[in-house]
This record gives sequence, C-alpha cells and structure tokens, in this order.
Amino acid sequence: MGIPTLISTATETNAASIDITSGIDSTYDEYMFVFTDLGPATDAQPFRFQVNAASQSGFNEVITSTAFYSYHNENNAAQGIAYHDSQDQANGTSYQTIAAGVGNGSFESCAGILHLFSPSNTTFVKHFYSRMSSYESAARSWEEYVAGYINTTSAIDEISFKFASGNFDGVIQMYGIS
Repeated sequence: MGIPTLISTATETNAASIDITSGIDSTYDEYMFVFTDLGPATDAQPFRFQVNAASQSGFNEVITSTAFYSYHNENNAAQGIAYHDSQDQANGTSYQTIAAGVGNGSFESCAGILHLFSPSNTTFVKHFYSRMSSYESAARSWEEYVAGYINTTSAIDEISFKFASGNFDGVIQMYGIS
C-alpha cells in the first residue's frame, strides 16, 4: 500500500447522508474512505454507499458484490462466520450495504475502511472492498467484509454514504493513496 494523503474530512451531526462531490479525480489511483463512530438515529440500520459516474446524478451505478461476516454475541451465546447473501448485488443499482444492522444506542456504532480503485479510469470497471466493525442492535459485535465492482467504464467522481433509514452522526475521511 502506498502513502495515504488526507483530502477531506466530513464531521456530521444528524445528517441524512454524506456526499463527497469533489476530490475524486485522476490525482490518485486508489481512494480510501475511513469511517469513525458512525451512529444512526434509527436502530438496526445498514450503512451503505453508492457512486455517480462523471456528469451523472442519482447515485445509481450498477454494482456487483459479495459479502461475508463474523460475529460474536455479547452474552457469548453465539458466534460464527457466514456468507451474507442479503448484502450481495448482481448488477444492482441500490446503495451497497457495507455494515448491517448498526445499533443506535450510546455504545453502538460502526467504523471501518472502504477502498475504491482507479475511479478515473475509462477503460475498466471500478473495484472496491470494505472492512467494517460494528456493534449491532442485537447485542453482538460484527466484522463485515464486502467486495465487488462498479460496472461502468466511465470515470467515477462522486460517492454518497448513508444509513438505510434516518439520520446519523460521525466522521468520514477521504484519502488518496499514491
């Protein structure tokens, strides 16, 4: 991995979404988004992202993805690792879930990293992967892994982050990696 350079920081309180509409360009071949203490106002909400191709709107690009998770209940009653088929997309245009069921209690939130590769490339599709850790509404800790690609050869220059429902607090930093 190269050296990360901080491009922007969004610190929000009670935001419906955080949309990054500048700074994703051909300067870097890899962009890394770091999420810190994202807490939804509404309990048990998935955290998601979607992108726009250059000169497009609506955050509805086609995504193909896969997901799996490991978990451990707070009371030690259950733990495991599993494929998370409900988070997959097969040429879908929905926001891609990268953290499922995040709780809204004072001790519940999610944090993690999303990598987006070659967003300005106009020859190939755009690959991504994420690793998120969250404390879920069902009193369990989750480690979630999602990977896939955005099925467009157009440049990607905007990204949107939000929970499935309700507003949220938290910090999202965007880094370019050289």
